[in-house]
Amino acid sequence: MKAGIFYEEGDIRYDDYPDPQCGDNDIIVKVKACGVCGSDPPRILHLWKYPRPAVPGHEFAGTVAEAGKNVKRFKVGDNVAVQPLIPCETCEHCRTGHYSMCDNIQMLGADRPGGFAEYVRVPETNAQPLGDVNLVEAALLEPCAVSLYGVLGIGPKIGDVVAILGCGTIGQLALQWFRMAGVHRIIAVDISPTKLAEAKALGADICINGMEQDTVKAVLEATHGQGVDVAMETAGSKITQEQCLLVAKKRGRVGYLGIARSDVLLKEKSFENIFRHELTLRGFWNSYSAPFPGAAWMKSIEAFQDGKIKFAPLISHRFPLSKVAYAFQMIKERKEEYNKILFVME
Repeated sequence: MKAGIFYEEGDIRYDDYPDPQCGDNDIIVKVKACGVCGSDPPRILHLWKYPRPAVPGHEFAGTVAEAGKNVKRFKVGDNVAVQPLIPCETCEHCRTGHYSMCDNIQMLGADRPGGFAEYVRVPETNAQPLGDVNLVEAALLEPCAVSLYGVLGIGPKIGDVVAILGCGTIGQLALQWFRMAGVHRIIAVDISPTKLAEAKALGADICINGMEQDTVKAVLEATHGQGVDVAMETAGSKITQEQCLLVAKKRGRVGYLGIARSDVLLKEKSFENIFRHELTLRGFWNSYSAPFPGAAWMKSIEAFQDGKIKFAPLISHRFPLSKVAYAFQMIKERKEEYNKILFVME
């Protein structure tokens, strides 16, 4: 089969790769589309820590092409969403349902071949049936579950005012979930006019461009000096990671979904806000809970099937897999602004 194969830092190619072999408890998924996660470019360009050569890609959906002899839940031709995290089921964290904390975690697209390929071997337990849906858009179910996991964890209340710092894929999905949760007002923050326009179309009440305005001052002005009930960081920027501590109201909640790319050094005022304002800080990693894969995944699938959450506006680029090297070169050189990039199988 053909796959996007990572050989060494900065070197990913469309090349031949061995066909996956179906185990008794596995399915072989014919991939329809696979997304580029925000974590993929830095790993592929300079931070890869897994065995190689490798096939990345953990945001994907497709159709069952083969089912192992013990598989009961699926048959050939079924459309499926794939949960890329494979827990060991035996460590303390797995036994208590905290699968993201698994001591022996395996990930499709990292430890095992992933979705930048025509076919992927997937444990039966790591797939969910989708029925008749748009399989290209279904590739966004993984980031959708990640965003919902954070929203559920931060606990929005009817009437809350929320600031979302970062309007990429995760931020725009979180925006939709907060709106469905009954949040009173949503403030979207980004440095991209295009992404802010998308956030506005998806339901943001106030949009703040951090390149044109003082973000902290603008949020405080919009909340009559009080700050927001919830500040959700989704950009993975050390700037917004600190700003969250400055825009949250007293006894507010701060949620971190963005990955730190460098040291985060806090100014005195920012750090003092944590204890003087009695802020609650929560980090959110992955998207899983008991029973596996958990509420975030199942509610994401249900909302997608019912048309209650929008994926199409978040997709900025669709490439054939043969353009995998070009896509990562585009990202590296910042040739174009992008949101969610998908590899769609030809």
